[in-house]
Amino acid sequence: MGSTTIPAGTKWWNGGKSPFNVSYGKVMMWYFLMSDAFTFGAFLISYGTIRFSVNNWADPNHVFNSFPFAGHANLPLAFVSLMTFILIFSSVTMVLAVHEGHHMNKKGVEKYMIMTIIGGAAFLGCQAWEWTHLLTGEHVAMLGDGTLSVLPTTVKMNPWGADLSHTEMMAALQKTSHEQLVAIASTLHHGAEAAGHHTASTLTNQQLIEQISASGLHATHTGPIAFGGYFFGITGFHGFHVFSGVIINIVMYLKTKLGHFEQRGHYEMIEKAGLYWHFVDLVWVFVFLCFYLV
Repeated sequence: MGSTTIPAGTKWWNGGKSPFNVSYGKVMMWYFLMSDAFTFGAFLISYGTIRFSVNNWADPNHVFNSFPFAGHANLPLAFVSLMTFILIFSSVTMVLAVHEGHHMNKKGVEKYMIMTIIGGAAFLGCQAWEWTHLLTGEHVAMLGDGTLSVLPTTVKMNPWGADLSHTEMMAALQKTSHEQLVAIASTLHHGAEAAGHHTASTLTNQQLIEQISASGLHATHTGPIAFGGYFFGITGFHGFHVFSGVIINIVMYLKTKLGHFEQRGHYEMIEKAGLYWHFVDLVWVFVFLCFYLV
């Protein structure tokens, strides 16, 4: 059976007009974004299922109330609002970069791509600070044995449960070991003063209990483990997308700087990178809603 030779330059579509009113590259980008949307959707639906089946879930007003260089000021959702503003602003600069590309303005594309890259990097820096604060922060919570302990927020430990009543806290303090009482008392000195820790270690258990109870220390029950797993998993997955977008935008900036798109006669690659970046911003809106507002 002989093989059929296909002449070079054969046009596979002879129907007059392409069934899609966009280029092949844009169609494939939309397919990719659609599949990625299904992935994020599955994660968020799974999170919602667990979130609303558990009564003792973490209160975002307590979890996300810190701000860099603000000490222990209680600023619920202020920092994540700043993160959201940064990401939305970077989406605006990406729109402007695409607009300049339509007008074949190389300098304009370069300017707005740099601003978009800075916005993405700033968002990642904010997320790194937030993760560090949660993973290394000192939160006092009651363990299953009825004692108090200083705990971080991890994928295996969630100190953001329901608040302890005064009666529950006093009972838990009576059961808590001297070492943990010293650690808890040290958090009253923000956990950073060695002198404060040394002073606390010389006190008796009863003196430590009186000092802690008089301080108005906020303590909680331990919450469901799923909170940390979902939070770090989904925000980390989104952060990876932002990181990928920043790398793509850097490549697009360099190609613009080298004049590659001028040689092609169009800036469609900037537009395709913009589609991905807008998708990342849109997903953050849903992540923000699920974790920080609900």
